[in-house]
Amino acid sequence: MSDIASTAIVDGTLYVLVGFSVATWTLILIKGIQHLRIAHYNRLFNKQFWSAADLQVASELKIYQGPIARVAQAGFTTLVETETGTSTHDLEHTGDRQELLDRRLRQQMQKERGAVESGLAILATVGSVSPFVGLFGTVWGIMGALTSISKSGSASLEVVAGPIGEALIATAVGIAVAVPAVIAYNFFIRRNKVVWALLDDFAIDFVHLALKTSFIIKRPAPKLAATSRLGEAGGREQISKLEQEELHAKGAQI
Repeated sequence: MSDIASTAIVDGTLYVLVGFSVATWTLILIKGIQHLRIAHYNRLFNKQFWSAADLQVASELKIYQGPIARVAQAGFTTLVETETGTSTHDLEHTGDRQELLDRRLRQQMQKERGAVESGLAILATVGSVSPFVGLFGTVWGIMGALTSISKSGSASLEVVAGPIGEALIATAVGIAVAVPAVIAYNFFIRRNKVVWALLDDFAIDFVHLALKTSFIIKRPAPKLAATSRLGEAGGREQISKLEQEELHAKGAQI
């Protein structure tokens, strides 16, 4: 084994570990921002939802960001569909209103769970693999160092300490990469459990509230009222224009 090949393998191992470290800290930053946004929108929606007079008023809230808001939106959409009779008769829509609502809420919760858990597999992989990658670089470096020592014919401390010390750096780097990944993985797993518990509690409360209203939510129609008001205003404007034209015509005749 040549010294050049041994050095190249050790350097390649270090580059791999550096790539793992970059990926780890990038995911930590992304997941941290994601959980901050989730906490903010969940608090905002919860405050407005539970401050609403009833479920009909809550269905007209204009907050659609955050896991809880999206779960509520899925529930409101399902209640509107069952009330207006727009649901098709297939396996997806079988069952009574409560069964359909439970199914839709559960499906949306699974989507939200997949979103908050994305990227955690990479953190777990980096935390598990990095020490072994560093150990591989160390073992390979020690093998190259021992080969060089045997060729030189000297086993003094000055000859052995340098190459073996350089090889041990790979193990240290591997551990340094693995520790943040493991800590971040455990932290985000805990945060995901908190989010999941909030979604589960909200879904149960939503079903109970819908049960009190007999699973009836009417679709709001503010656009129709606005359109009618605009039509009335336009009609009055046209009438006023006609009156002005008549007055001008009479003045011209006089």
